[in-house]
Amino acid sequence: MKALFISCTLKKSPEPSNTEALATVVADALRERGVTVEHLRLADLNIPPGVLTDLGDGDTWPGVHERLLGAEILVVATPTWLGRPSSIAQRMLERMDAMLSETAQDGTPVAYNRVAGVVVTGNEDGAHHVISEIGGALGDIGYTVPGQAWTYWNQGPGPGADYPQTEHGHEWSHSTGRLMAHNLYSVASALAAQPVPPPKT
Repeated sequence: MKALFISCTLKKSPEPSNTEALATVVADALRERGVTVEHLRLADLNIPPGVLTDLGDGDTWPGVHERLLGAEILVVATPTWLGRPSSIAQRMLERMDAMLSETAQDGTPVAYNRVAGVVVTGNEDGAHHVISEIGGALGDIGYTVPGQAWTYWNQGPGPGADYPQTEHGHEWSHSTGRLMAHNLYSVASALAAQPVPPPKT
């Protein structure tokens, strides 16, 4: 089984990402269950706006799309900005919109029988809103979003320390992240054993 972690931080590598630091907890818990984990930071790629899988002319999204189809588990990691997902997260969802009309050879929508979860960090609140926006969109695309397939961390109201600079809230965020990994793996295993069949038309 393979998991793809897509980071929607606004920072390019090698600048550290708070959200990726928390996502590592989930990734480690999946590895403990034998899952192969791949990380991808979209800020390092050239992903123009659009709703097609391939926009040509240097568009690197087709490579991301290929990785999405190669993974049974998707974890989207995004910071909170102004109480909303990052602009890169929104662009990712817009590009994934093309998957709505893509099917496997047997007619099964390409996102079926794949699970997804969300990791969010931010100095202020808004994490539940971000989780709802991303989880809802992934459900629209066809992913199965298990119950409690998310974790988040925030410092509290107003500006404050970044995630790696404090231990505030880490115990809860980490235990929730390990539960997230358990639920993602369990539902992905169930779908692998008994896949959702192609819809009848």
